[in-house]
Amino acid sequence: MPDGVLPQVCTIGFWDAARDQTWELGEHRNEGIEITYLDNGSLGFVVDGRSHPLFPGNLTITRPWQPHSVGNPNVAASRLYWLILDVGVRQPHQTWKWPPWLVLAPADIKDLTALLRENEQPVWPGNPEIGRCFADIGQLIESSHAGALPASRLTLLANEVFVCLLELLRAQNPRRKTSLMLGERSVSMFLDRLKNELHEPWTLELMAEKSGLARTRFAHHCRKLTNLSPMGYLQQQRVEKAKLLLADPKESITDIALQCGFTSSAYFSSVFRQHVHCSPREYRNAGNKLR
Repeated sequence: MPDGVLPQVCTIGFWDAARDQTWELGEHRNEGIEITYLDNGSLGFVVDGRSHPLFPGNLTITRPWQPHSVGNPNVAASRLYWLILDVGVRQPHQTWKWPPWLVLAPADIKDLTALLRENEQPVWPGNPEIGRCFADIGQLIESSHAGALPASRLTLLANEVFVCLLELLRAQNPRRKTSLMLGERSVSMFLDRLKNELHEPWTLELMAEKSGLARTRFAHHCRKLTNLSPMGYLQQQRVEKAKLLLADPKESITDIALQCGFTSSAYFSSVFRQHVHCSPREYRNAGNKLR
């Protein structure tokens, strides 16, 4: 997006694949809310590990914290439009900040925000009107390929997309869950991801920062969810991963310690003994039967 045209829009565009492709968009998260509209063809679409096959007329909405992929395994012949708008959030509990070019009435902006924050359904039945809005954006981009984008016209069309999106969601009247907006959910999502990132040098400050919360609030929600302090939960998860890795006799104790985020084998042995009441080597030699 050229500087000064639609601030906060990360990218807007389309692809028009006339034949099946040999690539996919692997699992990723965006720095904004992504809206796509599938005009032609079909696509594999996975959100939060769940498959949602897309067909012509489907609209998708993904939030910055929702991991998703397109292809499954590769992108098929298709015409797909998209718009990614950064509303200043990375966690569910954070306040959305809409761009100044959005001309919806304040009450409509409030309603659209609630509709998008209080449900996370990723796929919706689109309608011809929102399809036309995206098609007009595609034509505008295509005709401006060699020159500057006409900012006023693009702004008008982008506003139409959000007006149509609001009307579509109101017509669908989805069930709303205010629990999706809570700090506790942001912490829960972080703790789920933490299990795959135990090797990182985590501190309380870093964990709270990744959750978008102050340390005290992060610690409060962590204890409520796990009955453990953040560092206590981190140690527990590291030990549980180590117990699994110890089943492989080819893995050295030192390598296992580093894979699980311990800074040395001596520290690893000390923490492991506190939790399991034996050393890592004794646990391995016992055939992982000690508890």
